[in-house]
Amino acid sequence: MIPPYDDPDVIAGQGTIAHELIGQCDSIDTIYVQIGGGGLAAGIAAYIKAILPHIKVIGVEAEGSACMKAALKAGSPVDIGYVSHFADGVAVSKAGTETFRVLSKYLDDIITCSNDEICAAMKDIFDDTRAIAEPSGALSLAGLKKYVRENNIKSGNHIAILSGANVKFHSLRMVAERCDVGEMSEGILSVEIPEKIGAFLDLVKSLGDRVVTEFSYRYNTEDRARVFASVELTEGKKELNDICKSLKKNGYLVTDLTDDGLAKDHIRYMVGGHPSSKLNERLFLFEFPATSNALLRFLETLGNSYNITLFHFRITGLEFCSVLCGLDVTDKEEGVNEFIKAINYPVEEVTSNTAYHQLVR
Repeated sequence: MIPPYDDPDVIAGQGTIAHELIGQCDSIDTIYVQIGGGGLAAGIAAYIKAILPHIKVIGVEAEGSACMKAALKAGSPVDIGYVSHFADGVAVSKAGTETFRVLSKYLDDIITCSNDEICAAMKDIFDDTRAIAEPSGALSLAGLKKYVRENNIKSGNHIAILSGANVKFHSLRMVAERCDVGEMSEGILSVEIPEKIGAFLDLVKSLGDRVVTEFSYRYNTEDRARVFASVELTEGKKELNDICKSLKKNGYLVTDLTDDGLAKDHIRYMVGGHPSSKLNERLFLFEFPATSNALLRFLETLGNSYNITLFHFRITGLEFCSVLCGLDVTDKEEGVNEFIKAINYPVEEVTSNTAYHQLVR
């Protein structure tokens, strides 16, 4: 049995990465290295501190498996119990005895990152290199970004160790969904609005010129509606707080779900259900152009003609965005046809869809 991390020879072998690093880079201020059991970090930290002790070594752990941080706090390795397996390469519940001994002596600092922050780092690596890193591989970059931001570091040569290529293809769906939240370029909100014609338009106008990136809604009662919405941000958390304050000032009941893991993993896909009263509903699948005013134009063209009873879309970064929309149609077909002609977006009526009838009609 060769231990994966808690062995002096394994630690020394992993530490040769630091030797290569010094040979390739003339000037280094800080090295950020991911920690699972701690072998990689221990090897790099031991070598660096023996050769160039002025270089800082920062350990980076996933929030859901921060066993080394717990060990450093407790003074010895402790079992943290359940761990998150999103970054499965660092999903360790108890730090190694030898790695703890080395890191408690040589590590300058340790930081933890959320899954959203890891997703944002994976996107950065892909945008920069067109390579897909696994979550535990991108963890070091997530830590670099967070540490520099939180400590207001403006300069220096900062190195992130990229390791691993075991990304699971189906995890990329979550990465795509969560990377913008991790970058704080998107905020997620639950908003209660009046159940009346024009309420959706009023909400979008209340958001100003901000882009709505996702909207999920299903008619439920005759007086109030609860919607799940995502908004594009350019100034991070401060802007999101300002949006919440502004909406509350305009009379909306708002809940910030940006940091709610359950909402992001599950609830966002469960918004809706069957309406509590009978509707003369027709269901349409539109293609919106990927422009900032496409949604506003749709709502303004619809005006007060029909009540929207179901609505869902998610911006995907493609040229067009698929939008599912239900309308309570009480008149003849001519009125709907006039609206479709006026909006001039590609559209298909899907009122006969089986899943629609079984789950939400």
